[in-house]
Amino acid sequence: MSFILWVAVLGAVLLTLALTSSYLRWMPVTTSAVCLALGVGIGPAGLGLLKLDIDDASSWMEHLTEVAVLFSLFVSGLKLRSPLKEKNWRIAFGLAGPVMVLTIGGLCLVLHYGLQLSWGASMLIGSILAPTDPVLAALVQVNDARDDDSVRFGLSGEAGLNDGIAFPFVILGLLLLQHDGNPGWVGDWVLRSVLWAVPAGLLTGYWMGRGIGRVTLSLRIKNDDSTLSPNDYLALALIALAYVGAESIHAYGFLSVFAAGLGLRQAEVKSTGESQPPAEHLVQPVVGHQNVEPQHAVHGDTEHLEDTQVAAGIMMGDMLAFGSLVERAMEVFLVTLLGVVLIAHWDWRALLVSGVLFCLIRPLSVAVMPWGGLLDGRQRLLIGWFGIRGIGSLYYLFYALNHGLDHSVATLCTDLTLSVVALSILIHGVSTQPTLAHYERSKKQVF
Repeated sequence: MSFILWVAVLGAVLLTLALTSSYLRWMPVTTSAVCLALGVGIGPAGLGLLKLDIDDASSWMEHLTEVAVLFSLFVSGLKLRSPLKEKNWRIAFGLAGPVMVLTIGGLCLVLHYGLQLSWGASMLIGSILAPTDPVLAALVQVNDARDDDSVRFGLSGEAGLNDGIAFPFVILGLLLLQHDGNPGWVGDWVLRSVLWAVPAGLLTGYWMGRGIGRVTLSLRIKNDDSTLSPNDYLALALIALAYVGAESIHAYGFLSVFAAGLGLRQAEVKSTGESQPPAEHLVQPVVGHQNVEPQHAVHGDTEHLEDTQVAAGIMMGDMLAFGSLVERAMEVFLVTLLGVVLIAHWDWRALLVSGVLFCLIRPLSVAVMPWGGLLDGRQRLLIGWFGIRGIGSLYYLFYALNHGLDHSVATLCTDLTLSVVALSILIHGVSTQPTLAHYERSKKQVF
């Protein structure tokens, strides 16, 4: 397949989305669902314009999905401004920890006893499908740093944390399939993959993000460079350094990058003030400002602002815009590719797995948690339903494929994962907008 044809198809997909965006806004469908349908249409089952062999593409697809998740995690971290003592963080921790473990356990049991899979394959597939996705769940996550809605904040924090917390169980599944009989491997897994890699990843990213943020703001104020520095470079640098820093000490890069976004946001809070609005809302970009490049222009009454607030506002606004742009572009490309390969890897057993996961395991895992006054009944139902699977699951799939799976297990993992993710995109995509609209209306009636 020629590079020219790939670029032509991607351009056509982006043009289609751009021209139909005003219509899609009023329809109960998401961009991801449209991309999935377009992928099927241009794939071997449709026009036959694109073909993709999963076995040949697994190596570069692992890295591509990894990059997509990294950008999404970083942006998610930037949007979460509430301090860790706030109650919304307890919701996020509950969803990313106990709820995800219950989901993995429930899926593992269903796959083992329902589909007669081995414990290793059941654990691996359950871990791949358990985490909610930070890329495709943008509609149900926080809108910006001012948004403190319990449902959206909890889902955002869960998506940021559970992609890294799922990693130990993916490794556990691989070990169950591949271990050499060494009786000490379980203890080694607990020590390295759980007790070390999770907290080390979070701490590495958080302090790196907070430290780099404070140094950056200090240098820009000192050199009178608040509005001219390339903040997209800073975003790329921080994502890369947080990821590499964590991986170099055998910690989880996903958690590190998410925590780096949190740390950078806390540097903004320190400079702006916790009681003040987010700095990016104090300093707004103006497109078309005379004699000034659009990304460097500001408007509003900034004379009363401190230099640190202006610098932080420009920095955070640019980084959020850049990260969101990359995130959306990667989403379009990867979901379209999912559509291209979907028909060849469709597995009807995914209907059973996804039905049990979406309608039973996820809602029950949320319901049995002792939330107390953190969530009311309506919010628990919403969070139980919005367990969207997506690019994160695809990354774990390709990671597993590149770590020595037997052919039969690899085929099973591929078919079930691609099919369940596609069903999630369709089912959650159709239900997300009307469900959220009803939720917002009910909130206004209460207040």
